[in-house]
Amino acid sequence: MSGTELSAKQIREIASFVDIEAPPPQDEPTAHFLFGTNQTRPIEIAAQRYHKGLAPLIIATGGINRHTGIVEAHMFRELLIERGVPDSVIRCEDQAANTWQNVELSLPYLREALASGLKVTAVSKWYHRRTLHCLATLVPDIGPFYGISWEPIYAGKVINRTDWPDIPDGRRRVIREWEEVPRRVSEGSLKDVSLVEGVWHG
Repeated sequence: MSGTELSAKQIREIASFVDIEAPPPQDEPTAHFLFGTNQTRPIEIAAQRYHKGLAPLIIATGGINRHTGIVEAHMFRELLIERGVPDSVIRCEDQAANTWQNVELSLPYLREALASGLKVTAVSKWYHRRTLHCLATLVPDIGPFYGISWEPIYAGKVINRTDWPDIPDGRRRVIREWEEVPRRVSEGSLKDVSLVEGVWHG
């Protein structure tokens, strides 16, 4: 699939399947779960929403980035504080090496969020559907949850919902999600999720 020509219909279907976007209602505060990355867009999203009263708890995740050597969660924390988010709002998971571990090593913080009555909002690359499945699998009592997406930049190019097939770094990542997630759901290593009326359900 990675080397084959895709029709316009296939491009739309693949992008629709992997797309995590399902934001919370405009007046509903939620715990924001920032999946690890060396890009800064999640920080901007979380900080803006904190200042609107919509992100009272922010879970920053990510260990050492294999490309840059930075500890992703530490970068998140520092940049959030620079943007006026109090340290008391931030929870930090700084050991994870992958998406599964982002969630697994943050379970105490996710339980804290749920115990306080907050729903969870995943903040992740728009095509990173595994984030949703990892949350539903590792937090079976997560209930309805949300997704706020952002468009990453690789090799100077924005990976968006229409141009991804023409950008090798984007095509490879999007196709991987589209192929791997259903396979792992089928084999039972990931719980399935579905989007119902704009809300994710596990």
